[in-house]
Amino acid sequence: MGSRAKPQQARPGGKPTGSGLNVQQIKVVLLGDQGVGKSSIALRFVRGEFLEHGEATIGAAFLTQTTKLENRVIKFDIWDTAGQERYHSLAPMYYRGAQAAVVVYDVTSENSFKRALSWIKELQQQANAHIFVVLAGNKADMATEERAVPNEDARIFAEENDLFFVETSAKTGMGVPDVFMAVADCLAGHSKRSGSQQQQRSNQNVRLHEAEDGDKKKGGCC
Repeated sequence: MGSRAKPQQARPGGKPTGSGLNVQQIKVVLLGDQGVGKSSIALRFVRGEFLEHGEATIGAAFLTQTTKLENRVIKFDIWDTAGQERYHSLAPMYYRGAQAAVVVYDVTSENSFKRALSWIKELQQQANAHIFVVLAGNKADMATEERAVPNEDARIFAEENDLFFVETSAKTGMGVPDVFMAVADCLAGHSKRSGSQQQQRSNQNVRLHEAEDGDKKKGGCC
């Protein structure tokens, strides 16, 4: 998905555009084990694409996406980090100074979920104390036949650690916008929600995606 890139510091303050809208720049880092779909989530959000056989990220890849949210323009600076263990030592260069982190696991892999929990523990110990963390269970399109991580287990962990939780499918696009809109809602000042308010939004997403999963069971899973 890209060659090694040097991290940049995010600029959290907004600035007006020629149209009178404020622009806010948000640095987001994607973390997780190799093969969980971090690059696919980023590519789906930025370009609306999905590559069945993408190349492994080396070091980190950098992407940007600009989204209009009410009276503000959000510019996401997305750092997609490599999941291979040999690049683990580079991760702090990317998540330090980040305003949000998306920790991704594969719902069909229990080991990837355990690694996600390790990433969250590391963020809690070393990252910005105010970093907004999303726990994203990817490959939900495969959950009907191959699920290894119960939705409830991830949801409870998110509740206990004050995280935003959502299941996603980079292949179908399910839940991917929710990841970044949750970041924007929290950090752009449109929703200064408390931990309980944040989890209420998470629970709403869980119910929504459970309903979507029910529809997929009826109509077939892509």
